[in-house]
Amino acid sequence: MTRINTNVPSMIARSNLTKTNRELDVRLERLSTGLRINRGKDDPAGLIISERLRSNIRGAEQGIKNAERASAVIATTEGSLTEINELLNSIKALVVEAANTGAFSDEEIAANQAQIDSAIDSITRIADTASFGDLKLLDGSLGYQTSGIALSAIAKTNVRAASFSQDDALDVNVEILNSAQQGGLYVRGDLPTPGDPLNGTILSTVVLEVRGPDGVVSLEFTSGQTFNDVVDAVNRLTPSTGVVAELINGAATSGLVFRSEGYGSRSFVSVERLAAPPTGGVWETYKFEDSLPIDINDPFPWGSVGTDLLTAVRDGGRDVEAIINGALASGDGLNVSTASTQLSLEMTLTADFATSAGTTSTFNITGGGSLFQLGSEVVAQQQVNIGVNSVAATRLGGTIVEGSLEFLESLKTGRENSLAASKDRGNFTAASRIADTSIDEITIVRGRLGAFERNTLQTNIRSLSLAVENLTASESIIRDADFAAETSLLTRAQILASSGTTVLSLANQQSQNVLQLLG
Repeated sequence: MTRINTNVPSMIARSNLTKTNRELDVRLERLSTGLRINRGKDDPAGLIISERLRSNIRGAEQGIKNAERASAVIATTEGSLTEINELLNSIKALVVEAANTGAFSDEEIAANQAQIDSAIDSITRIADTASFGDLKLLDGSLGYQTSGIALSAIAKTNVRAASFSQDDALDVNVEILNSAQQGGLYVRGDLPTPGDPLNGTILSTVVLEVRGPDGVVSLEFTSGQTFNDVVDAVNRLTPSTGVVAELINGAATSGLVFRSEGYGSRSFVSVERLAAPPTGGVWETYKFEDSLPIDINDPFPWGSVGTDLLTAVRDGGRDVEAIINGALASGDGLNVSTASTQLSLEMTLTADFATSAGTTSTFNITGGGSLFQLGSEVVAQQQVNIGVNSVAATRLGGTIVEGSLEFLESLKTGRENSLAASKDRGNFTAASRIADTSIDEITIVRGRLGAFERNTLQTNIRSLSLAVENLTASESIIRDADFAAETSLLTRAQILASSGTTVLSLANQQSQNVLQLLG
């Protein structure tokens, strides 16, 4: 049948031509932008995942930039610490040189002191001025702030890293699990018999080899010398041996004790008789089993010889064992340290606290430190906290000297560990130990920063670079246009558009055939 009111073929041709033109527009858009997804309707699910991938890519790229900037900060910090290391090495050399008092005049020692003063001032100046932009690096601005530290328990604290998570402060609880001990050997003073006037004296000539962590000496004592004489002789040579002597209960008749000057497994005391006394002479040294501590001001338990007290010529110390926030800490003498994802610190405990098993001490870390954002997400797992304390001379080299905590500043002119003061007391050991501790502290900080840069920052950069590469490839697969496929589809659409236009023209002309029927 032939009708003219409704041209169905024209409608069909027009509809298909419209679809073809839309297809042609899509192909032209994709080829002009290079993207398969230009708007949500192109691929809703693909748009969502590709935008998430783009977010991950931008975050990873920024993480790389953050790590590179952190690396620059670390390099700048270490450059200043390297110079401080050189200054400390020169101070150590000057102290050792000044200790050679038999070959150096007072004027030369004074010249050494002037150099030490200048080096110490330079160290403090570097600590105050080292910076990265407006960021101070070594003046303590990057260190952690603490509060509530009981100086009777904790002499020195160095917080290396702390994670606060959602809290404003971090509580630190320290509990002594096993006490620190010195090496100790004991000699009875109540022999040959209680009440004997010879008690507390050397009964016959004896030659003793006294050995400690710092060296060994031999001492000869003749019959009739008192234990007081032994104490004086041993203590005069403490700088050479690291061994001190003391009367038990303050009385020679109670006996005496030889102790290592320091605490810990590296400290020991050895007192060995080189020449045996003739018949009738008495000299025997004992140690407590398991290094049990005693109070030498209490009556001495000589009745426990053979049980708690064992015959021995050598006894070692014991490192303190402590629990910090529920984790077993590493002990080294009076020093304890812990390293976890939440807390990394080291402390020097006081002797009273470290030798009291079961006691606790608590303080707070209230803030500070340096937080480096190294990942694409702002979460604790992708952040690293690290602290750099002040390296000024007033805070560097903290060493316990005769029960007092001394710093590098104490080596300056007029101070208690200056060269002149050391010469007056005939002992440069304290000054040397403080210099050594200062060198160790700076070296450890440099090593810690170097490990952070190498094992954290550089690996983070490499890891994020690979992540960016893989994420970009994945995002490209989802969102970018395939030009080979798109050009093929464009050609098809162009052909269909051309043929559709022709067909539509023919469909419009078909109705004119009706005129032939009107002849």
